[in-house]
Amino acid sequence: MSAPRTVSVNGLLPTEPVSDTALALLGWIDELHLPYPFAGARMLRDLMRQAGQPIGWRHVASLMWRIGMTALYRKPCTTQRHPDHRIDPYLRRDVAITRPNQVWAADITYIPMRRGFVYLFAILDWASRRVLAWRLSNTLTTGFCLEAVREAITQYGHPGRVRLTV
Repeated sequence: MSAPRTVSVNGLLPTEPVSDTALALLGWIDELHLPYPFAGARMLRDLMRQAGQPIGWRHVASLMWRIGMTALYRKPCTTQRHPDHRIDPYLRRDVAITRPNQVWAADITYIPMRRGFVYLFAILDWASRRVLAWRLSNTLTTGFCLEAVREAITQYGHPGRVRLTV
């Protein structure tokens, strides 16, 4: 039996030692990956089983992960914009934000709860990075948003500009 060898993940520091059988499997997976670069863990498992090696796909997947190997295939292009959708220019590109109450930002997000969601609406001051007003609601209506806007205007006056984030 030889001394334990190590395998690095993505060229980083070596991880835990690898047995001789795991090294043999890693070599075999690497050899199969050259003619079948699109093969994932399940397909490589099937190829290895056809050759007489009983192995599970999770073992193949963990060995592939150890050497940073992934299947090559076309992934869905979900972030391409539609050609008919216009892009609005960023109007505050050359504006220097130098004082509080010059630019506000408003944002709405949801917080998952055990049963449903709670919606959080917040108004922030860009210069001081302070939360000026916020509201929680269990329904996505405009009422609680307008309450927060009214509270911020009442306490801090009208801002120079407002930026609504989506």
